[in-house]
Amino acid sequence: MNENEFEGRLKALRPRLHRYCARMIGSAISGEDVVQDALLKAVHARDEGVAVDNLEAWLFRIAHNASLDFLRGSARKRIVPLTEDIEAPPIVEADIVAISFRTFLQLPELQRCAVILKDVLGHSVEEIADVAECSPAAAKSALQRGRTALRRLANTPEDIRLPLMSDSDRQKIAAFVDLFRSGDFDAIRALLADDVKLELVNRLHWEGRDKIAPYFTRYAEETKWRFALGAIEGRPAMLVFDAAGPMERPAHFVLIDWSEERIALIRDFLFAPYVLEAIDWVRLG
Repeated sequence: MNENEFEGRLKALRPRLHRYCARMIGSAISGEDVVQDALLKAVHARDEGVAVDNLEAWLFRIAHNASLDFLRGSARKRIVPLTEDIEAPPIVEADIVAISFRTFLQLPELQRCAVILKDVLGHSVEEIADVAECSPAAAKSALQRGRTALRRLANTPEDIRLPLMSDSDRQKIAAFVDLFRSGDFDAIRALLADDVKLELVNRLHWEGRDKIAPYFTRYAEETKWRFALGAIEGRPAMLVFDAAGPMERPAHFVLIDWSEERIALIRDFLFAPYVLEAIDWVRLG
């Protein structure tokens, strides 16, 4: 496989890798960070001459380990449901995509891995064992236990409260959204730090006030979007809706990080629509 074919396969598999990582760690936003880390490790390994027979299985193994590294670094506490090792039927896709990422996070790691790979992504028990580096028998047992526990958890009322943003954070993102709505991109440029970073997730990274100027120019020329103040997983965000449709679900979103009163980082998820699957979001104001 040449370099172009390899990069093409990485791009094609990225949404599937995100579906896995987001559920493994309980966050669509951080899940994208884990996917990026996994893909960088994959590219580095290939550059080092690592031979790969099954690219998809290899990538999922890297993504699985990257997810575990993230969880251990975050020192998250999870509930370990006690379930009987019985034959549990698959959870149909229409049901499983509606289960929140926080609910998946309550499963032990191997059970979570098995259910996501089998019922969300369609992998076999043998492939689960390969990714998780366990025996097929352990993978099958984890799958049955995970299905049973997940059904019970999904039927339990969930505390859906999200962290409250500070008044300062709300005022900053509200001002940013208002400037986008009015098309006053010169005012936004005045808020940029000199070393501001722009990440068009899944597309490009730019750094520096002058370098990211085309970003605002393109938005200024575009009329198909509507902008609203909101929160994504409790973080202040600019929600972007299709101007021709109802504002029932954002088409994508933009996150802003500040350094004091200056914009230090813009993360725009225009080219990563898969991140919106089952994400916690709310429109404010």
